[in-house]
Amino acid sequence: MTKIDNGTWVLIADGEKALFMVNETDDENPFLQVFREEEQDNPPNREQAANRRGRFNDGPSVHRSAVADTDWHQLSKDRFAHELAEILYKQAHKGRFEKIVIVAPPSTLGELRDAFHQEVSSKVVGEIPKTLTNHPVNEIEEIIKSELNSN
Repeated sequence: MTKIDNGTWVLIADGEKALFMVNETDDENPFLQVFREEEQDNPPNREQAANRRGRFNDGPSVHRSAVADTDWHQLSKDRFAHELAEILYKQAHKGRFEKIVIVAPPSTLGELRDAFHQEVSSKVVGEIPKTLTNHPVNEIEEIIKSELNSN
């Protein structure tokens, strides 16, 4: 069972939006205060791609194959996760938090994990693989409480 004591940070993130919160009470009745928001404008891939997909010859024959286009939307989400990891590293280095709970969809959680500096990783006390960025804070508090108490 993970406890989110007074002062524990909670990062609620997806590939485009992040809420940095701090628990103002105890783990019995968490009261999360948003103290920072980050948002990234990430239009759909079709609006970011500049050209038609490329094609190449399969060899001496007349056959041609399509080349997969870059997924600019996914790249942007991955870059955002790295930016969040950098923000957390700077805050951890300044001693701003001792514990943090990360809440993000599985793909974003994986990107964050890969991008975290050891100084941040050592402070992670819980991970919840869910998308909660558009939930009201009181629902987030309840979900986090039930998820962390069931572990």
